[in-house]
Amino acid sequence: MRIAVLAPSVLGLLLGYSTAAQAGGPFGIDHRVTFDDSGIWKRSYQKDLAFGMAVTTLGGAVFTANDTRLGRTFDQSLDAMLFTAAATTAAKYVFSRERPSRSDNPNAFFAGHGNQSFPSGEVSEISAIVTPFIAEYHDDHPAVWLLTALPAYDAIARVKTHGHWQSDVLVGAGIGVGLGVYAHGRESPFFAGFLPGGGAMVGYKTKF
Repeated sequence: MRIAVLAPSVLGLLLGYSTAAQAGGPFGIDHRVTFDDSGIWKRSYQKDLAFGMAVTTLGGAVFTANDTRLGRTFDQSLDAMLFTAAATTAAKYVFSRERPSRSDNPNAFFAGHGNQSFPSGEVSEISAIVTPFIAEYHDDHPAVWLLTALPAYDAIARVKTHGHWQSDVLVGAGIGVGLGVYAHGRESPFFAGFLPGGGAMVGYKTKF
């Protein structure tokens, strides 16, 4: 998918013009960048973005008629978000990687309980949410590609605030995009049947 169009510029910002001698991790790109928790990179803004997108996705899935194109896409985004949350949570416990806020060693995998850097759950979540909308609407509304700025912003912000290594956010984005594409390609959404009213729900506006 063309969602990768931002990859070169994002990667450049994530790398922070490091030298190979400074880098490590699974792709040889991980290193600490200068810590920055100010302006648009503030951790509180990152949390607000992730929370707001999750609430919007859930609200859209519940309140938008799921027999419409928009409602179906919200249902797919909800699927992608929840699939991604399960996948990244499991991976965090399996790999138990230390965060750059706790260690300057990007190779510190399998460090035990409390270390959950790999992959980034937030970047995965945001990537998963936007992907079904991009997949559904990119032909009709090319401006939907602007949604790629949201996971790109969060990826850079998580690295700047030492919440994640570069490979954490890149793999997280890959997981989110992959599961977003999978959710969009499903014949029927998986989690819609568990929402109020079940799979037959067509949104409160229609129901009432």
